Amino acid sequence: MHPVRTTRTTRLLTGALISVLALTGCGTSDAKKGDGPAPAASIDRAEPLAARDIAAPRLPATVDSADGRRVEVASADRIVPLTGSLNEIVFSLGLGGHVVARDITATFEQAAKLPVVTRAHDVSAESVLSLKPTLVLADTETGPAEAIGQIRAAGIPLVVVAPAKSLTDVGRRITTVAGALGVPGAGQKLVARTEERISAVRKGVPAAPDGRKPRVAFLYLRGSAAVYLLGGADSGAPSLLAAAGAADAGAESGLRKDFTPLTSEALVKAAPDAILVMRKGLESVGGVDGLLKIPGVAQTPAGLDRRIVSIDDGVLLNYGPRTDQVLKSLVDQLYKGTK
Repeated sequence: MHPVRTTRTTRLLTGALISVLALTGCGTSDAKKGDGPAPAASIDRAEPLAARDIAAPRLPATVDSADGRRVEVASADRIVPLTGSLNEIVFSLGLGGHVVARDITATFEQAAKLPVVTRAHDVSAESVLSLKPTLVLADTETGPAEAIGQIRAAGIPLVVVAPAKSLTDVGRRITTVAGALGVPGAGQKLVARTEERISAVRKGVPAAPDGRKPRVAFLYLRGSAAVYLLGGADSGAPSLLAAAGAADAGAESGLRKDFTPLTSEALVKAAPDAILVMRKGLESVGGVDGLLKIPGVAQTPAGLDRRIVSIDDGVLLNYGPRTDQVLKSLVDQLYKGTK
């Protein structure tokens, strides 16, 4: 089972991925405990480029698809992005008016009324083709393969984008999508804006009071399915945590894969000062109180201090135009009470 399909990197298991329960500090003795109520969720919206930076597509264009194909795109009039993160990139480039569908992980406000062309997290080729798209965007984890083949067999240009796993993938994905849409200049401007904002957040990361990087465990939770997983080196979270001045507790405890079943023994070895979760995942186990009932969690430094950081499912591992907001939320929650 591969729990993260991003959405990125986060197309995690069902389609209802979205949402924040704040917490506090980074595992230091002078940090306040996270006993307060969750703050109001921010408005989930993509932010298009300024009007002066938005360009009309200049097509046709021939682009390299991540599956080794060369794809000629003749029109961007009717776009179907098959992941939430790709959908957000298209809207951020100012071409949201050309998007005619979404998959279940496109949770931001502007896409809410678009028809959904996925069942759970599998693409429905029939639904896609019924919308007469001129361009379909997918990533290497979009499936099933039969649906992708059916869309291509119908003669629809389909560009596959390599998934995002870290901050270094942000610019690459935006550039690839912009090239496929015939707006490379707008892509450059969106990359510059995104990287500038991420850099600004990184400059504001406070130093840990005791000089030790907080250890943060990324947990994937789906209480309704009794799925509890601990993220490792390939989960997609280590890069984000490193940018926040933290260490990924799962990776540092020796977990080389993406996820492993959560056990008391694994938690003891990881010894996290804080726990990072997706908001819907946290809700699915009954909030912080429910999370602490999972064997082993309450006995960790994070559990003892109730230091739980939660981020919207729809953006946490997207590594896209709003990654600066994700990073800022992570930093604000992780270091609250320690500045």
